[in-house]
Amino acid sequence: MSNMEMFGMGGWTGIVSALLFVASFYFTLTFFEHLKSEDGRLRKQSKLAAVICLAVALLLPAIYQLYFVNEMMR
Repeated sequence: MSNMEMFGMGGWTGIVSALLFVASFYFTLTFFEHLKSEDGRLRKQSKLAAVICLAVALLLPAIYQLYFVNEMMR
């Protein structure tokens, strides 16, 4: 993989990560909204979606950075 392709992927990683942060915030607000309702299924789903979005948003740049450093050290 050429260096230009690797740098281009870093930009997309940042965009996807930012979108996942926004989705995590949205699902967190939805979770708080569903706390008032009696539907436990919706609470669980929105909490799980918020946690998954936040985890992927934080892990995606870290995994890409590890891959990038590994490729540059070859």
